[in-house]
Amino acid sequence: MYTEISKIIEGGLNGDREKVYNYAKVLADNLDASGDKALAKKIRNVISGRKAGMLALDSLSSKPVDGESRMDMVDISYPSIDDSSLVLNKDTKIEIQDFIRCYINRDKLIAAGIDEGSSLLLYGPPGCGKTTLAKYISSQTGLPLITVRLDGLISSLLGSTAKNIRKVFDFASRQECILFLDEFDVIAKVRDDKNETGELKRVVNSLIQNIDVFSRSNIIIAATNHHELLDPAIWRRFNRVLAVEKPTTKEIKILVYSYINAGNIRFKLSEKNIHTISVTLDGLSHADVKTVIGNAIKNSLISDSEEVSMYDILREAFLFRNHLINDENDYLTYLIENGMTHRELQKRGFPLRKVQAISKMLRRTDENGRIATNQILQQAR
Repeated sequence: MYTEISKIIEGGLNGDREKVYNYAKVLADNLDASGDKALAKKIRNVISGRKAGMLALDSLSSKPVDGESRMDMVDISYPSIDDSSLVLNKDTKIEIQDFIRCYINRDKLIAAGIDEGSSLLLYGPPGCGKTTLAKYISSQTGLPLITVRLDGLISSLLGSTAKNIRKVFDFASRQECILFLDEFDVIAKVRDDKNETGELKRVVNSLIQNIDVFSRSNIIIAATNHHELLDPAIWRRFNRVLAVEKPTTKEIKILVYSYINAGNIRFKLSEKNIHTISVTLDGLSHADVKTVIGNAIKNSLISDSEEVSMYDILREAFLFRNHLINDENDYLTYLIENGMTHRELQKRGFPLRKVQAISKMLRRTDENGRIATNQILQQAR
């Protein structure tokens, strides 16, 4: 088994995809024989259908570059993402699965007289999974993901950006693939923007023309955080448009559970704690939730703690929203409102008298329903 692993590493370092593929198959067979069927299945899932993909990557090895900067204009990858990586609402999941099924069954659709490309426009707040969805579709269809690099695509030379767009589309048309245009609004802005020059019109016109003639065997996915900036003509070029929103409290709870179950570190959290955390993190994006939980895990590990506590996560959530703790009273109020007990806070070094005073203050409100004055806090000093 160690031989297979060393050969896989050797093949990866030498860029020998054939060796990686073949020895990964042998490794999966050996793991299966030794009883580790779960890991064997995972390896087979990763390499399943990748043989053709390796050939695709080889045929796309000569990437287009910007004539001025000599920077690559695309990145090519072959993501492996399963359903567990997606935490989306039910309707969004159905839309994505329908999109994938339409591509997989495109021959059936063509036979029925429906001959249109597979194009998807994703829009919504940053950090909500638009790029992850593009990677998931790549993983599910077995197509390489060609991601356009805007720093290489956009040129300072007049007219060169439109030419670069043509280069990218020509390149992607050589092989079945997914062309992914992230931060789409940068090159697809409305053409009557008074702050833009005539160059923008050339860029958008070139983009529209290339989308219209793009290979029907390929998929094109565009993503933007600013859909309101898109030129009206752009919307009509996509046969499926999907809003990707921030997670609900229920979806945040699923995300938290996924992070709890993913690593080797223990979490000291009850069901009630997890519900409280989900409510506390409401309004954050998927990426923001991952950042908060990830920071709590990292701080616990470097502090030599054996588990992540409710306090660890609440602290990171407070810092994420406020960036620093400049008022201990506000911080304590936040912790108490989110279920931290007096004993737990005292263990964390907070004076018991102050904790009790803030708790008492929170229980007392004036006739208008507002928090009472700071008199109780003054008495506690």
